[in-house]
Parts: sequence; C-alpha cells; structure tokens
Amino acid sequence: MAKVLVFLFLFLLLNNEFSFVLCCCYNLIQELLQLLLYMIRLSQGQLNLLETCPVQFQKIYLEQLSSPISPEQQAGAAWGNRFHLLMQQRELGLPVESLLKEDEELGTVIASLLSAAPEIAQPQVEGCPQTKRDAEHCRTLSFGGYLLTVIYDLLIMDDSRAKIIDWKTYLKPQNQAKLASNWQTRLYLYILAETTSYLPEQIEMIYWFVKSSHKPESLRFTYNSSQHEETRKDLTRLLSNLDSWLEANEFPHLPNCQEDICPYYVKHKDEKTMVNNWIIYINTIEEVSL
Repeated sequence: MAKVLVFLFLFLLLNNEFSFVLCCCYNLIQELLQLLLYMIRLSQGQLNLLETCPVQFQKIYLEQLSSPISPEQQAGAAWGNRFHLLMQQRELGLPVESLLKEDEELGTVIASLLSAAPEIAQPQVEGCPQTKRDAEHCRTLSFGGYLLTVIYDLLIMDDSRAKIIDWKTYLKPQNQAKLASNWQTRLYLYILAETTSYLPEQIEMIYWFVKSSHKPESLRFTYNSSQHEETRKDLTRLLSNLDSWLEANEFPHLPNCQEDICPYYVKHKDEKTMVNNWIIYINTIEEVSL
C-alpha cells in the first residue's frame, strides 16, 4: 500500500499536479491529527486499574469521579514531584545546590542515590562517548486503536544496550514478582522494544527505591523475546475487553473484586441484593385468577 501511494505521489508530481499533491497531503495530515485526538491514551496506571477493576477504570478515567486524597498522600506526592524535578534539572546540567539546601531530607536522599549508583551520578559514561541520556523521556505507541504512553524518568542508551531508570519514593517491595507483572514494568519494556531497533534482550529496567530505611535499593529486570510476545498477547486481550466494555457502556466487576479494593463494590453488592430480594418477593405473590 505504501509503495502504491509513493508511486501515485511521484506520478502526480511529474505531471505538474503539485497543488493537488499538496492538497492531498494536507487532508491526510488533518485526518491523522483528528484520529490521534480521538484516540484514548492509556498509561501503565490505567492498564493496571483496567486489569484489576474495570469499574474503577470507568469511574476514575472515563467519568472523572476520583476520590480526594488524604493530606498524607498529598505530602508524599509533592515530595516525589520535587525529587523527580530535581533529578531532571540535574540531568539537564542546571544548578540544584540552592534548592537542596532548602530541603535537607531531599538533599540527603539524592546524595545517597548518587553514591549508590555511579552510572546515574556520571552524566557521561567513561569510554562510551556514544551514550545518550534523556530525563523524563516520553514515548507513545499506537496499539489496537489506542495510544499507549510511557514516561521514562531516565533513559540511558548506547550502541548495544538500553536502560530504563525509574525513581520510586516508597520503600522497596518484598514481592519482586508482583512488580515484574505490574504494567509499568511490562509496558515500559515493551514500548522501548517496539519503538527502537533494540532487541528485547538488549533492554533492561531498573527501579531505584530512594527512601529505603538505610540506603537506596534497586531492583533490576531483564527482558527477552518470549516476555515481549506474552506482553503483546496480554495487551491484545485487555484492549479487546476494553473495546467490548466501551461498546456496551458497561464495565463489569471481576469475580475477585472486594470491598477493600473497589469502593464501588458495596453499591454493586447492594444493588444485586435489592434485585434478588425483589425476585424473592415477586415469587411469593400468589397468582390472581382472571
């Protein structure tokens, strides 16, 4: 198809139909932009929620009914945002010393991280002049009619390998397998393999837990072609389910949905109870002969 379009373009161009070609190109670009505007963007957080509880996905992302967060959560999010911003400024070569003096805890955490991770501390890896680094690096991938989006806290690439670095401002989890199956790990690795020339085996992801009790700790996840194919299949399944739920305008509770996971589960359970009670009540009514 692409070859046909190129041939048509050259034919029209050679036959002095340049204005027509420009018009066609303009209309095509307009249609593509409109398509992108109407595509639903999905991040790792949305995929996690969609797989865990479709009803919460509907309420939070489609109906914008998210609950207010607690003051403690707000403070934690603000601290995490400051940390990410300072690490980005540092990567860009901007001065951060004066800002670190205003927050002693933040300065201590960053100093500990840079001491524990030399590859992060050195903007240029010695002996690797071709190394490329980019903070807050955004990538998108069109998949199944949706636009998958990731933002890498730090991406380090050279001729043969790529490393995705992600900062976490909570304590290191005990269950590494749970983090491996999280959509952040899976989607971040998948999109980099799909949008670059790196093989899955040349990509890895490293989480740094900067607020660990003693010193920063890390978890490293390698990647391979088998995992890549499994992620592709799971994305296809999940987004196919989303298509069906959007078309029916009905998002189901999953069998393992519980009250401590979904705040809408109680309402769902009450509605089911009310319907069952009505059915029982109706069945007790004696028939009226006509």
